[in-house]
Amino acid sequence: MVFAVASNNPGKLREIQRILDASGHIAKSQRELGYDFEVEETGTTFEENARLKAAALCERSGLPTIADDSGLCVDALDGAPGVYSARYCGRHGDDEANNDKLLAALGDLPREKRSARFVSAVCLWLPDGRSLTAMGECPGWVGFERRGTNGFGYDPIFYVGEKSYAELTDEEKDGLSHRGKALALLEQAMEAFMDPQGEFSGAGTQVTLREKK
Repeated sequence: MVFAVASNNPGKLREIQRILDASGHIAKSQRELGYDFEVEETGTTFEENARLKAAALCERSGLPTIADDSGLCVDALDGAPGVYSARYCGRHGDDEANNDKLLAALGDLPREKRSARFVSAVCLWLPDGRSLTAMGECPGWVGFERRGTNGFGYDPIFYVGEKSYAELTDEEKDGLSHRGKALALLEQAMEAFMDPQGEFSGAGTQVTLREKK
C-alpha cells in the first residue's frame, strides 16, 4: 500500500517511513508528492491535530494519508508542553530552544518529580472521508542534561530507564516509542478499516484506537 505522509519534519518522516517500510508499505512524504504547505494546528488535542493534517494532504493528493501529531507531557508542568511541544519556546521547530526552556522549567527537581510521557496520535485518512486514529504513549522522565545523538526534538532529554531516546538504536526506539506503538495499533486494524464494505464503512466514519492498559 502507498501512503502519503503529512509532515515536513525530517526526523518524524524518517521514523514513520522506516516503520511503514518494515510492514511492507510505501510512504511518500508530501514534498516527494509535490506539496509544500503547513497546516495550522488549531486542535486542542493530539488526535484533532493529526486529523487536520491527514485530511488536508489527502484532499490534495487523493491518496490514503497518514499524519502524526505528538508531544511531550510533563507531570510537574500539568501536562505541558503537550500539544504545543513543537513551539514551546515560541518558535515552531526550534529543538534546542525547546529543550533549553523545558530543562529550565524543571530546574533542580529530583528525578522522582520529573516523570513525563511521550504521546502520539497517528491518523489514517481515506479519500472517502473515513479516518482511523491510533494513540500511543511511552512513559519516562525528563533528564538533567542532553545525551545521545540518534534523535530529534526532545529525544536527548527524554529518558526511558537510564537511556535517553537519543541513545537508543532505531530498532530499540521503534519497539517502545509512542509513535511505534501507535503505528503498530494502526497496522493491526488497517486491513479491516480499508474495506469499503466492512464494519467501518460509511462516509465520515471516525475510529480511535487506544492501547489496552
